[in-house]
Amino acid sequence: MTDIKRMNPLKYRSIFISDVHLGFRGCQASLVLDFLQSTECKQLYLVGDIVDIWAMKNGVYWPEAHNQVVREVLDKARRGTEVIYTPGNHDELFRTHLGADFGNVAVREEVIHTTADGRRFLVMHGDAFDAVVQNGKWLAMIGSHAYDGLLMLNGLVSRIRRALGLDYWSLAGYLKHKVKNAVSYIGNFEAAVAGEAERRRVDGMICGHIHHAEMREIAGVAYCNCGDWVESCTALVEHHDGRLELLRWTDAYPQTADVEHARLALARTG
Repeated sequence: MTDIKRMNPLKYRSIFISDVHLGFRGCQASLVLDFLQSTECKQLYLVGDIVDIWAMKNGVYWPEAHNQVVREVLDKARRGTEVIYTPGNHDELFRTHLGADFGNVAVREEVIHTTADGRRFLVMHGDAFDAVVQNGKWLAMIGSHAYDGLLMLNGLVSRIRRALGLDYWSLAGYLKHKVKNAVSYIGNFEAAVAGEAERRRVDGMICGHIHHAEMREIAGVAYCNCGDWVESCTALVEHHDGRLELLRWTDAYPQTADVEHARLALARTG
């Protein structure tokens, strides 16, 4: 179905993805690849934690599917897509290259994105607004390892549900919404991000980092979080009229997309 997808991609003006975590065993690389092969855009924003260097400190895990994701991004850049990479805390090594341009891939700390309808959004990973990461990196890394264990369990649950023919469901996401401290952490992060957008006098902020996809207004500014490709498998997309939308590319959606792409291809040749 890959050729059909490339012939009839879902076309957007801009696409924003974050927290792919290539190099981590919980990365849903096959879904990331499916999404990239099924879409086309003028600008592709990689909003941090694309590569998980933290996870690879305990041993390199890099299957072929992770190579394919990297190749697909570079292929898009070669075909004319402007790729903007704003590294996060898990791939902070790439921050040593801030300001550099590698072909059609620009590495930046942050950028201002202007939508087709004229709104200005500050785009950055978001770890700067995480008090745990900023004030206690060792604590953040311990928390990250515990979270990694939860995500491994999440993957097991996902495989069992898939074998039973059930829709995708995130155990990690469910627990985050139920645990009071996690809910408070997310709320504090969102408020801090919105406050920065207001201080910068932009219309909103586009970020990642907390693995919680969201798009809503906070204190008069637009808060947009791309989500991740470990738990929720989400992306933020901008339509050609400037409208923003969160896409959830779960297990069921690529199958639906394959059917739709096949239908479009048949209609074109019919």
